[in-house]
Amino acid sequence: MKASLLTILLGLLTLSVSAQSFTEKITKEFSFDKKGPQNALMVFNINGNVKVEGYSGDKILVEVERTITGKTTERLERGKQEIQLGVSHQADTIMLYVNSPCNEFGKNVKNDRKGSRSWYSNRNRNGWGYLWSDRRDDDDCGSSKYNYKMDFVIKVPMSVNVMASTINHGDLDLSNINAAITADNINGSIRLKNISGTTHASTINGSVDVDYSGNPSGDSKYYSLNGDINANFKKGLAAQLTFKSFNGDFYSSVNEITPMAVTVEKYQKGEGIAYKVNGNRYKVRQGGPLLDFETFNGDVYLREVN
Repeated sequence: MKASLLTILLGLLTLSVSAQSFTEKITKEFSFDKKGPQNALMVFNINGNVKVEGYSGDKILVEVERTITGKTTERLERGKQEIQLGVSHQADTIMLYVNSPCNEFGKNVKNDRKGSRSWYSNRNRNGWGYLWSDRRDDDDCGSSKYNYKMDFVIKVPMSVNVMASTINHGDLDLSNINAAITADNINGSIRLKNISGTTHASTINGSVDVDYSGNPSGDSKYYSLNGDINANFKKGLAAQLTFKSFNGDFYSSVNEITPMAVTVEKYQKGEGIAYKVNGNRYKVRQGGPLLDFETFNGDVYLREVN
């Protein structure tokens, strides 16, 4: 009898703990007020996946699954109130972000708060990003009292430029896009499929996998700190190539790769002149846009496919 009662109590406790969760699906639809080749979608996620797929329509279709968990009802309700989908419509650019009292979102916000640091180092974000707060015990920063995740699934016109980023518990999947792509992750992988535009892909703990439907016409950069880079280009690739790694190797199925002469770049630095020597540059066939590959612990695989 005592064992049965204990089993019931443990079951009720498990139900109580598992009940402190909330999930909802948010759907949005957007159109650009000003249409043109500069149209861009920018997604700034923190916890969760981002999936963006190009299609033949002319609207941006957004689905976000928002999940909040907390150990008490009070904490759960606080998370539901504080964690929201943020939207900024800039006529030719649409930005989606996590609206939270802990991480202020804005443009070119200075570090004028004690215990804060900003995340604006990536020039491809055009100055937009979060102002982080490290004061995790502060009651004004409630996300230390609950957990949250936002998973984005988005459809965009194939000609729209896309910038997508996430930090924890998520991967980036971008496909069927014929415009410029910037993809930044910290604790996850990046997968780019059936793309043809200029590419900047960077992750800290994860792999970078790229499959081109058409080779990029502009300079592109691929970086992984702890992971491999797999880049599949179409037959007939012509480009300049650089590779840098601490514990990685470069492999390629392309035979027509030749080293280029050492170049010296001269530029202004402070009150003096600085010089940068580039000696690890190669040419694929007749040359073309620069493809810059860099890893720390990982290999690079460059292939040509039909």
